[in-house]
Amino acid sequence: MILLLGYAGGPDGYAPEEITFWWVAIAMGVGVLIVVILLLSSLVSMVKSIRRSVAEVRDTLRALPENTANAALIPITADRLDSVLAEGLQHHAFLTKVLAG
Repeated sequence: MILLLGYAGGPDGYAPEEITFWWVAIAMGVGVLIVVILLLSSLVSMVKSIRRSVAEVRDTLRALPENTANAALIPITADRLDSVLAEGLQHHAFLTKVLAG
């Protein structure tokens, strides 16, 4: 342990406390570097996720005109459905009269 902290074999002219201080500073720098790497990796993964989501939204918006291309047919279909319903009600009334007799 003494060799790791720099007490033995350290450069001449430095007190053991100074050598220990520099090893602690280097260890803290390595710790900060690891945290920065982890945070940047997290940021890159979030950006990739956002990019994929934006692409999905873009594709959905591009498909929107195809989904609404036949929207003009809705009122026509509604009118024709009303006609079919009215005719069905006439048949129902007729069959009710015939069967009730």
